[in-house]
Amino acid sequence: MRAAVTGGTSGLGLALVRELLDRGARVAFVARGRDRVERVAREHPGAHGVVGDISIKEDIYPIAIQIVGELGGVDVLVNNASDLGAAPLKLLADTDCEELERALATNVTGPFRLTKALLGALAASARERGGAVVLNVSSDAAVNAYPSWGAYGASKAALRHLSHIWNAELATEGVRFLSVDPGDMDTPMHAMAVPDADPATLKRPGVAARELVDAIAAALPAERGAS
Repeated sequence: MRAAVTGGTSGLGLALVRELLDRGARVAFVARGRDRVERVAREHPGAHGVVGDISIKEDIYPIAIQIVGELGGVDVLVNNASDLGAAPLKLLADTDCEELERALATNVTGPFRLTKALLGALAASARERGGAVVLNVSSDAAVNAYPSWGAYGASKAALRHLSHIWNAELATEGVRFLSVDPGDMDTPMHAMAVPDADPATLKRPGVAARELVDAIAAALPAERGAS
């Protein structure tokens, strides 16, 4: 399995990199900070780090080219990178337009652009290997109206529906799109959003990563999903 993960240097993204490597996958991960990308790559032999910001249009094709070049193709794309839009969280009426734009750029437009840029490689994998998967990490905020989660919730709702449309359009090509809510996790982003949350009540990122990779495996042909 050749897998790409965005937001791969902390939280759920880093747990996904580790879980995929443990299952024998070849992995490329994307994140903005060069120092963190290089450190994670050093600590995880076999993982290829790509420095880039998916919210920036000009970064998308260089990211995609590096992913395909490092892996020799792509079977799985996990759009995991997320932005709260504002921290601390704000009511919509108090949210700056720029904060909403940032959440949309990272959580919707970025995954859309990166998916488009990698769609040829994903479709080729589906033809040659029987299937490919794009997993877009969702949230319960995508379906529930939580006060002060407006920018994040609206962007995740858009990503969730985008996933369903992609899947309806490309299922016959063998490219499956999944939208999965991993639940409330003990991650830096959750701590930023809810600083007084008790970590003991939250799911560990490693547990969520196993669940997400299980979902990916179930969507792939049996002989590949087991790898």
